[in-house]
Amino acid sequence: MLGRHEVEAFLTLAAELHFGRTAERLHLSTARVSQTIRVLERRVGAPLFNRTSRRVELTAIGRQLEEDLRPAWARMAAALERAVDAGRGISGLLRVAFVGAAGGQLLVGATEVFRSRHPDCDVQIREAQMADVVPRLRDAEADVVLAGFPVREPDIAMGPVLVRESRFLALPAGHRLTRQQSVSVEDLARIRVLQVDGAVLDSWRDEHTPPTTPAGHSIEPGPSTGTFQEALTLVGAGQGAFTVGAHARRYYARPDVAYLPFHDAPPVEWGLLWRTDAETARVRAFSQAASTLVRSHH
Repeated sequence: MLGRHEVEAFLTLAAELHFGRTAERLHLSTARVSQTIRVLERRVGAPLFNRTSRRVELTAIGRQLEEDLRPAWARMAAALERAVDAGRGISGLLRVAFVGAAGGQLLVGATEVFRSRHPDCDVQIREAQMADVVPRLRDAEADVVLAGFPVREPDIAMGPVLVRESRFLALPAGHRLTRQQSVSVEDLARIRVLQVDGAVLDSWRDEHTPPTTPAGHSIEPGPSTGTFQEALTLVGAGQGAFTVGAHARRYYARPDVAYLPFHDAPPVEWGLLWRTDAETARVRAFSQAASTLVRSHH
């Protein structure tokens, strides 16, 4: 059987591919991490990582071991956490993340409700970009993330829809379409639409930056963007358009960007996401707190 420290060192290095960052995450020395990996490789009988002076990468055997170990390790950690929750009540630390300014405000409100109900549980709040959401959950850097739906992945759970808002198109101020009162999804075939950098899921990308209109007309892809503020800057510079929720008019008002409502597009939906194998009592309680907050404002 593998020891816990061996599994943690291996899976962390497999994620980071850097001995220094792995040591920092595990609060160990780099030498201790190297020693642990060497011992594990002797037990396996083959190298798990290829190491050079410039990079670290998994071998084929290492990749297979990671694929086999990570789900089982996550289930073990979740099972232990659920047992602790049941035995001690809701305490410890809950790490939550949000995407966008409006998401941050909603998350702060949900955190206040949660803390009033469970004062023994600390909540750590961090911001995330859409491309970071699933990696943060899978790497256990966040327990819950408030983000845009849909995220259709077998290992990611979507909680109830917390916010449903009208869909708008962010355009350069003075664009010819701004002479209209609203836009159609078919208008997207007449402009360039900015794309999102990183590992954004196909389900989210198809919803927010589709390659074609419902009628089948191609949508010209514009430049890629890594953050929402960067997207609006590119829109203001005339390099493309971007679909947003109605909240953008309030939280991201800019003189160089105009927001026009779609008259034939479905609303934008937001909610909480978490790993299906890490649904602890803390996660469920936070989801309930967020739902309570939203209901109290309706």
